[in-house]
Amino acid sequence: MFKKMTAGVMALTLGASLLAGCSSGGADDGKVTLELFSNKVESIDTYKSLIKEFEAQNPDIKIKLDAPPEAETVLKTRLTKNDLPDIMSIAGNATYGELGRAGVLEDFSGIDLTKTVQPSYIDMVNRLVGPEGEGTYGLPYATNANAVIYNKAKFEEHGLEVPATWDEFIASLEKVKAAGDTPIYFTLKDAWTGMIAWNSLGANVAGEDFAEKKNAGEATFVENYDEVADKMATLVQYGHKDNMGVAYGDGNNAFANGKSVFYLQGNWAIPEILKANPEMELGVFPMPVTNDPEQNKLVSGVDVLLAVSEETEHNEEAMKFVEFMMTKETAQKYIDEQKAFSAIEGVYQENPVFEGIKANFETGAITSFPDHYYPAGMGAENLVQEFLIKKDKEKFLKKMDSEWEKVQNR
Repeated sequence: MFKKMTAGVMALTLGASLLAGCSSGGADDGKVTLELFSNKVESIDTYKSLIKEFEAQNPDIKIKLDAPPEAETVLKTRLTKNDLPDIMSIAGNATYGELGRAGVLEDFSGIDLTKTVQPSYIDMVNRLVGPEGEGTYGLPYATNANAVIYNKAKFEEHGLEVPATWDEFIASLEKVKAAGDTPIYFTLKDAWTGMIAWNSLGANVAGEDFAEKKNAGEATFVENYDEVADKMATLVQYGHKDNMGVAYGDGNNAFANGKSVFYLQGNWAIPEILKANPEMELGVFPMPVTNDPEQNKLVSGVDVLLAVSEETEHNEEAMKFVEFMMTKETAQKYIDEQKAFSAIEGVYQENPVFEGIKANFETGAITSFPDHYYPAGMGAENLVQEFLIKKDKEKFLKKMDSEWEKVQNR
């Protein structure tokens, strides 16, 4: 999962960003101006510096970065207005699948750039588009991981060891709670943050092929997610006094300031935590969802893929920027700054903070984000948030099924 932009009321800035993001063209100074649309606020500074580098190498091309709030809502609105940005840096999720099926993106199938990407991630994004949209409409660029992030100083202070099973993890949380400290810092005011635990639990308990089975009438949330919901409800008991009242940004700062031992987040939160406390020593491990260590996989997905609008008037220039991004040197800079992982062959994340999940990438003990395959517009994060407030499991699981079917039958 990436830093998801919550669905909901469109930000006031939508109108401004729509105006600002209108289709590009040649500028008065003879330069070609391309719009680069990003759904990640965390990568704005990284993109600014990479754009500067690209423009120095290509003085006839200007790149205008647009990273609005509620980015996915903005992008869907622009799709209906037939006004897609020239280049998109977006997540490999259901919204990408929708764009791929709509036939509005450049098909990269068969080009050499595609061969530089790890095949498992190409397969992951192709599955999102589905059989009706055969082709590769986005180049997987950066990948991510859901993890349990921990404060090393507090971890040692409580005499903890990295848990390999669910029972060991709960025992660690109990130990911290008994010592009067906060085990996990939750930020459930932003509904999407609840999906970190939900996806780790769901992928390992219900399996990564749940969506395919659900659509084939072979699985339901009621039957397959009972244990997931129970474990989700268990985890929130180890939060702080205001699990539902704190948002993501404030949670990053609180965790950076030692307010809890553990933080359930993706690797994308690490640069934000270190901005707030550069001296902090962090560790990560995959959430041990079951009591069989062999069955516990790390949830990883395509955090950023690069796509080009089929309608862009400047395909050659747009592809030039994509080629620049896909070089090993640029890809290495991106993942080093963003504390991410690369989908590109031969580009490795060497930061010691990731020691605890490195083996998962090396051995292939990874699985994809279940919610990336949920129907776009289902609003699963809001349903999960509601469940954690009301705690009515039966009603919640039935609603997950009915909302899925409602969206699929539209």
